[in-house]
Amino acid sequence: MLTFLIRRVTFLIVTLIVVSIAVFAITELAPGNIAINTLGNTITPEQEASFNAQNGLDQTAMTRYTRWLIGSDWQASRLIGRPITRVQDEDGRLTWWVVAEDGSLFQTETDGENITRLVRQTDGTKVEAVSPNDQWVTNEEGVDIFWSVNADSRAAMWVRGDDLEELVLTAAGWNASAGAPREYIPLARGLLRGDPGFSLKDRQPVAQILPRRLANTAILGGIAFIIMMPLALLLGLIAGLNEGKTVDRIFTISSLVATATPEFASGVFLILIFTAWLGWFPGAVVMTSDNALFENPEMLVLPIMTLSLIELGYVLRITRSSMVEVMRTNYIRTAVLKGLPQRRVVFKHALRNALLAPITIIMLHVNWLVGGIVIVETLFGFPGLGRYILEAALFKDIFAIEAAAMTLVVIAVGTQLVADIIYTFLNPRIRYS
Repeated sequence: MLTFLIRRVTFLIVTLIVVSIAVFAITELAPGNIAINTLGNTITPEQEASFNAQNGLDQTAMTRYTRWLIGSDWQASRLIGRPITRVQDEDGRLTWWVVAEDGSLFQTETDGENITRLVRQTDGTKVEAVSPNDQWVTNEEGVDIFWSVNADSRAAMWVRGDDLEELVLTAAGWNASAGAPREYIPLARGLLRGDPGFSLKDRQPVAQILPRRLANTAILGGIAFIIMMPLALLLGLIAGLNEGKTVDRIFTISSLVATATPEFASGVFLILIFTAWLGWFPGAVVMTSDNALFENPEMLVLPIMTLSLIELGYVLRITRSSMVEVMRTNYIRTAVLKGLPQRRVVFKHALRNALLAPITIIMLHVNWLVGGIVIVETLFGFPGLGRYILEAALFKDIFAIEAAAMTLVVIAVGTQLVADIIYTFLNPRIRYS
């Protein structure tokens, strides 16, 4: 068993790496312009170039992928020559700072000649302090450069005497400032350290957004799973034990209809019945607060019903077929001929083997459930992981797409590992080497 677990964990790691490369490559090749999506289609080429430079979008795909995976703070710290750290402000915003010799934190501004430190105070405000100009370093090309963290929490390289302009979009419009850096490094700790990057769409770190969306989806999908799977197994067993009878035909036809109806169709159908006609449940999920789902649980009824219908029908049919097949085996017939009670034959001898196929389908359908959640969350306006993936893909928010894809891959491979472990309890004869 230990060897099997090590092999599956290794497979998980390799799968994550391959999928991350594939998703990043697909995102790179997909049409769309992040600068235009973020700032609008009225921006000038100069504004677009400045935006791309500040966010590292003008760098090579390999550079951006590597920084997304293992971070860029270590590289920036080496170039700056001082440690850098990330601090969370009172408003929840994460900012980066250089750690000075005396332990204070500072960011830097320069007009191309004079260097000014913005020292962080205990209340989060900044105080200007003149920095010695001997911090300019002459590189191999004979150019005086200076690396530090700028006021926008990006590592930046200034060149002495440069008169470049930095264009920044503020609430009052575009602001042009002189003494712009020649090179930027967007700072992140990297996915391997729990920081998958910055979402340009939401203007927040992905690590702050993704857990909330994942928690919402876990509530929705978890409730649907808890309700749907035991019910599907129970109805499938009943249908399998009553093969050819009226109850079997009713369950079989109903499950076929439920399976053949896509989520968007069944969702609209349920909204028409329970919202438009009966007025029992809301037809959309409106999140007025973080606890809105617990304050108004009726908002979850229709999304859960929509998710459950198609999965219920499919698992029911698989369970029925598996039960019918097991009940026809020789060892079950032998148990019946020996005069064992029907209850003992079913629960002692048939049930475990009959559940092997449904368990596989159930674990596979965890991934299918997540795919269905994309449609359901979009239909009902539910702020979960599925809707987040769709919005990020339409916006071409690379870091958000990558982080969400990695989450889905972990779920997919993890559920298969759980299924393999469950097999050993259902059938002790199964051994892994």
